[in-house]
Order: sequence, then structure tokens, then C-alpha cells
Amino acid sequence: MAEEKLPIWTKERVKASLPKRGSDSHKGTYGTGLLLAGSDDMPGAALIAGYGAMRSGIGKLVIGTSESAVPLIVPVLPEATYWRDGLEKAARGDVEEHYRAIAIGPGLLPSETTELAVRRVLQEECPVVLDAGALSKRLYPDRKAPIIVTPHPGEFSRITGLSIQEVQTRRASLAKEWAVKLGVTIVLKGNETVIAFPDGECWRNQTGNGALAKGGTGDTLTGMLLGMLCCHENPKEAVLNAVHLHGACADAWISTRSAHTLLAHELSHWLPEVWKDYEE
Repeated sequence: MAEEKLPIWTKERVKASLPKRGSDSHKGTYGTGLLLAGSDDMPGAALIAGYGAMRSGIGKLVIGTSESAVPLIVPVLPEATYWRDGLEKAARGDVEEHYRAIAIGPGLLPSETTELAVRRVLQEECPVVLDAGALSKRLYPDRKAPIIVTPHPGEFSRITGLSIQEVQTRRASLAKEWAVKLGVTIVLKGNETVIAFPDGECWRNQTGNGALAKGGTGDTLTGMLLGMLCCHENPKEAVLNAVHLHGACADAWISTRSAHTLLAHELSHWLPEVWKDYEE
């Protein structure tokens, strides 16, 4: 059976739905986001995702990461605030501040601590993004705020128990089926990323290219999702716009540079110029 032809989230749709930054606004207008990311062996993931969030409209960013990672990240991202060993503290239930949105997973490994932290943040009444080490086979609680999971095909295979080959053959229909089944938004990454919502709505993204086939680009996307969930009123539009602009940054890169040479954090550095083009 042929795959369903999905509608495309176009540049025109992004332009129509990007938020305006009011002249009388302040950092509280755009909310505080929590990023639980990075570890002793993968401290860079917290930085890469943090860059993505800070460039994507967030008012204030709190990065919960391993104590050893903090002095490495602060010199290059001093605008964030830091919650030392935030994953372990979240796993113990110590999430006290009110957050506009939370993301967890970049640079983390699946573990009991990670799972406990996921369960704790899902108790918060805000959108939650799950990526990388926070992705596992589980059931999700019924909650008003959205849950966004961002698997690549291998991770989607782990979540569903399906083979990677089957996933790649039926990307659209499977993303849609499992989004409804689990009650989550699924961003199934890859060539023409599929974005499926739990109400059955499903879109295809056409930005992006082979430059994204490199470690860390998914961490940037997680950060961008976090930032855009904080500054958008409509969480669906936040997710769709983050995916589109993430790919558009890669497209801007290859307009003057080789696709082989992109570094993940450079997507965030291109975002100001790319985003501005969508405001004109």
C-alpha cells in the first residue's frame, strides 16, 4: 500500500505563525525553559541544545547538567543559568520552579535516573520534549500539555519494537499511528521529517539536507523546540516552525558551503539570519 501523501508545512505557513516580539515585552513574557541535558562524557550536548533554545525566542533558560559540564559551558553560553546535577535532582523530585516548557535527553543515556526524571517532569503542567536518552518504550500519562518525542528511525524502532526497515518504509503512517496510540506528538527525524500529532493531524517538512547527517544536529533541534514552545502560544505551530527552521538553517549553510562541513552548533548561529528572512 502506498504511503499517504502528507501536507507540507511551508515557508508561507511559518511566516504566518511566527510570534511577534512586542516592544513592551520582557523576559517573563516568553517564559523560563528547563533543559536537562549533558553528562560527564557528553557535556557538549547541553551546550548545543542550549544554543538552540537561546536562539529560539525563550525568555530565560535553565540548564540542568552534570557539575563537571558547567565550567565548560558557562564561558560560551553565559546567558543561561545553571542547575548543577539537575538530572539527579529532578529524579529525586526537586523540580520547584514553574517552567513554560521542559526538554530532557540530549547527552543522556537511558537509565533509571533518566527514567525517574522523565516521570517527574511529566507531572509538570507544561509542554515536555523528550529526546535521545529520554526516549524509551513506555506509556505516557494523560495530560493537557503536549509531550513531544523526537526519535530518529533507530530510536523509533526501539520505542515501537518495529524493525528500522519497516519504519523507513512506512514513516508517515507509523508516525501517525503511534502518535495517536501513545497520545504524544512524534517528530520522526530524517529526510522529509514527519510531524504527527495525537489528534491525527500530520505534516511533512521539506527543509533540510545531508548536512544534518552529523552528531549534535538533533540536540540543536531539541533546543529549538524548547525555545519555540516558550515563545509561541500555539504548541503545534511551535513544533512545526522549529522543525522547518532547523532544516532551513542547513539549507542556508549549503548555499555557500559544503554539506560535509557543518557543525551542529552552527545551525543556531545561522538561525538569526534565516529567521529574519521569514519576518520580511
